[in-house]
Amino acid sequence: MRIATWNVNSLRARLEKVMWWLGRARPDVLLMQETKCVDADAPVSEFSAVGYQLVHHGQGQWNGVAIATRVGADLVSSNFGEVLHSRDQGDEDSVDPFSEARMVAAACDGVRVVSLYAPNGRTVGSPHYAAKLAWYERLSRWLAESASADEPLVLGGDMNVAPADIDVWDPAALAGATHVTPQERGAFQALCRFGLADAYRLRHPEPGRYTWWDYRGGNFHRNVGMRIDHLLISRPLVPRLVWTDIDREARKGKPVPSDHAPLVIDLDEPGEPFDPGWPAGA
Repeated sequence: MRIATWNVNSLRARLEKVMWWLGRARPDVLLMQETKCVDADAPVSEFSAVGYQLVHHGQGQWNGVAIATRVGADLVSSNFGEVLHSRDQGDEDSVDPFSEARMVAAACDGVRVVSLYAPNGRTVGSPHYAAKLAWYERLSRWLAESASADEPLVLGGDMNVAPADIDVWDPAALAGATHVTPQERGAFQALCRFGLADAYRLRHPEPGRYTWWDYRGGNFHRNVGMRIDHLLISRPLVPRLVWTDIDREARKGKPVPSDHAPLVIDLDEPGEPFDPGWPAGA
C-alpha cells in the first residue's frame, strides 16, 4: 500500500500537476493540504475519472484538506469530530484555527489516515503562534480520545514543524523563528510519544533532504529548505514500512509547481518505481 502526503498549494491551480503525479507515483492514498477550495468546487469528477475517490474538507481561499483514495474511504470525519467555529470567510487574519479546515480522516483499506494542515504560527509570541500550539494540543487530545497507536494509523500532512536541526538548511539562520522553537518541536514530539514514528527518518538519517522550499531567491535550486511535511505511522505499521522518499522531481517544471514536494511511504511491498531526483551524494 502506497500512502503519500502533499501540500498542493491550491488544488484547482495545481490540478494538472496533481494528475500527472498520480500517474507517475500511483499512490493508493494521497493526503493533500492547502486545497484552497470549498467542498462544492472540489474536483471530484476529475479524480473519479482516474480511479480515485476524493474526500474533501475545505472553505475557499485558504486552508483545506483532502484524501484521494483508490482503496475506498469509510468512517470519514473532520475537524476532530466537531463543527467548525464560525468565521468571516474574508478574514485572512483569523487566529482561531478551529474555524479553519485543517483536518480530515478516513479509514482506507484497513488503515486509518489523517490529513493535517497545521497552522503556520507566523511570528513567535504572536496570537497566531499561540493558536498553533493550541491546535497541536487539540490534536494530541483527539488522538488520546479517538485513536490508538496499536491500530494501523497514519498522520500525515504539512505539520509546519521541522522536528530537529537536521531538518533545516541552517539552524542559525532560523534562530528565533517559527517552525523550530522548542515549544513547536515539543508538540511534534508529543505525537511521537503517543506511539507514532517519523516514517521518513526510519529510512533516511541523512541531512539536506527537505519537503519545502520558498519560491523566492532560487531557494529550491540552492536546496535552502525545510522538512516540515511528515507521515507519522503507528506501531503496527513500522515493520510493514518497506520504502519512503521525498519526490523532489514534483517540485520542478511547468505548470508552476507547489512549493512543497510529495512525501511517500510504501507498506508491505514497493509501489510504482520512480526516481525522486535527489543528486547522488545529496
